Amino acid sequence: MFRKTFLLIVLITLLLAGCGPDALSGEAPASAAITLTDGLGRSVILNEAAKRVVSLAPSNTEILFAVGAREQVIGRDEFSDYPAEAASIESVGGSMGEYSVEAIVALKPDLVLAAEINSPELVKQLEDLGLTVYYLANPSTLEELYVNLEIVAQLTGEDPTKLTDSLKARVDAVDEKIMPLSFHPSVFYEIDATDPSKPYTYGPGTFGDLLITRAGGFNIGGELTDPYPQISLEQIVVSNPSIIVLGDSMWGVTIESVVARPGWETIEAVKSSQIFPIDDNLISRPGPRLVDGLEQLAKLLHPGLFE
Repeated sequence: MFRKTFLLIVLITLLLAGCGPDALSGEAPASAAITLTDGLGRSVILNEAAKRVVSLAPSNTEILFAVGAREQVIGRDEFSDYPAEAASIESVGGSMGEYSVEAIVALKPDLVLAAEINSPELVKQLEDLGLTVYYLANPSTLEELYVNLEIVAQLTGEDPTKLTDSLKARVDAVDEKIMPLSFHPSVFYEIDATDPSKPYTYGPGTFGDLLITRAGGFNIGGELTDPYPQISLEQIVVSNPSIIVLGDSMWGVTIESVVARPGWETIEAVKSSQIFPIDDNLISRPGPRLVDGLEQLAKLLHPGLFE
């Protein structure tokens, strides 16, 4: 009898020791620390998933909402306008690259999520003030976009699997239709035509070039040197694009105004009325809506495949 009682006491003692104070109090054990290397090669450490996040770029804000971390976002840059709900979050500036460091500090974030539109000097300034800053590098492919989603999800304690699986399936659906094609229409994508005789376009290495190519088009700006070059009217006429995409339609540029430009009447896209407005935010922001941009471009370039 004594032996059975002794064994029972030992067993109960071991069980209690294994549970520890968190189990006895009903509290969950502390989360494991998160250590990741950011786009500046810095080792960023969070003791636990971030609960108070300030986003310094529209793309980051869109990623945070998409991965399910909306409740953690307590501050955002001035240009974060998607989803519409983001407008209700306190702005910390960002117009002309000027952020209110005081406003960021006052929000007491446990994570500031920066992007490539933010300077390394700003990152250092915030870090010197005791803030944890993660610099999210731009993806150069859609596959790298999925990695960025997973990084932000890990930083905020979210599970991105459903989101990334959905995005991959949509991209695969476009790839499946585009890959067998041998014809790739030539495309001029207009970013800014403040000077209509020499508008800005997407050059090599940009999201515009990436998406136009993956959507089954030939980007005439991709043959230039600079990533965001101005291209002369003469160069456009020589390239003679069969499709013109107006990323600057969001700033008031219309199909009619392009048709009326002197010298543009000889361009094939103008003659055949193949001029299309598009929301440039789908092309320029390295967030999950890049997939929306890919789908829209693919439908513009190859409408017969996506009816």
